[in-house]
Amino acid sequence: MSALIGEDEILHEAGLVWLEDIAALDYVRQSLDRLPTRRGKPAYHRDGRMVGYALLGPQAKPSRSSGTFRRRVFWLLPHDRDADPEGLYATGAPAEAVDPRTLSPGRKGRKTERSEGGPLSSAVRDPGKRLGL
Repeated sequence: MSALIGEDEILHEAGLVWLEDIAALDYVRQSLDRLPTRRGKPAYHRDGRMVGYALLGPQAKPSRSSGTFRRRVFWLLPHDRDADPEGLYATGAPAEAVDPRTLSPGRKGRKTERSEGGPLSSAVRDPGKRLGL
């Protein structure tokens, strides 16, 4: 979904809140959710866990039809690389995944060699074992 998020849709972001240390994550999934408020921790209704979310500034306007705000939510599923380093995403990454170190308010973020399965983060590297990719 990251390719579907336009810069104009995240223009009014005032900040990003991380619930986990992003230095330990090779990628996060991002989506644009309809939420009832500009700020605060949103409810989370997916499998897996929410790892962060965007805060909107006062200039962000709600949808005229629903009264909701479109805000980014960052999340991971149980089979993502951080929890299952040898699994489905040992190399490659989901379509909506981006390297969290490339994200900032109003900036979509992008895939990197690391998010695609390049050099593994220290969180998934076994100190006594060298993984070949």
